[in-house]
Amino acid sequence: MSSLWAVVPAAGSGQRMAAEIPKQYLRIAGTTILEYALRGLLACPDIRGVVVVVDPADRRADEISSLSDPRVSRASGGAERADSVLSGLRSLAGIAAQDDWVLVHDAARPCLPLADLQRFVDSIKAGGVGGLLAQRVNDTIKRVGRDHRVEETLDRESLWRAQTPQMFRWSELSSALEQSLDKRLLVTDEASAMEQAGYDVQVVEGPSCNLKVTVPDDLRVAEYYLKTWAVKRT
Repeated sequence: MSSLWAVVPAAGSGQRMAAEIPKQYLRIAGTTILEYALRGLLACPDIRGVVVVVDPADRRADEISSLSDPRVSRASGGAERADSVLSGLRSLAGIAAQDDWVLVHDAARPCLPLADLQRFVDSIKAGGVGGLLAQRVNDTIKRVGRDHRVEETLDRESLWRAQTPQMFRWSELSSALEQSLDKRLLVTDEASAMEQAGYDVQVVEGPSCNLKVTVPDDLRVAEYYLKTWAVKRT
């Protein structure tokens, strides 16, 4: 039976947050965003191990309590997200089997409920085709030119907002990322690399609370969700 591993790229600087420290180390109710993300993954019984990809010169990671969990290891980050994810995948060489699953999750997504994570994992395994969590686009979407004038209104029926986790076979994702980097193709997420390599990619509908903390307003929304869940558990 195939095992499931997780890779968490956490080497980014988070420039759009305009904070003094990388966004994954910002705190919500006293806990870092990265810690919340790791706790969510470690709570999933299907995940055999987690690789956190960090800048080797960044000592802030030493303060993340989940990094002391025996299931968690570290890898060195690269220049771009794709480089960091590939570094995490390579660190699993000799441990992961060719057909093992690898789930990649953003370090800045602290609000993924365990039930939705488990539903996603079960859906991917049942279908046998790699894929990602995503949310339907409900807004009217405009294509806008450089002059800020509308060029086209897009049909939103076929549009989805990509989220993470994104889950694919270890060997296939490794190969797809290597090909994309070698060809200098734009890789904004793992699914785009798989698409460019010709693989089928399925979508599993994700929850609206699974936001990526990118700008300051996102911190307040994430805090609302996390505090609401904490109250419900008490």
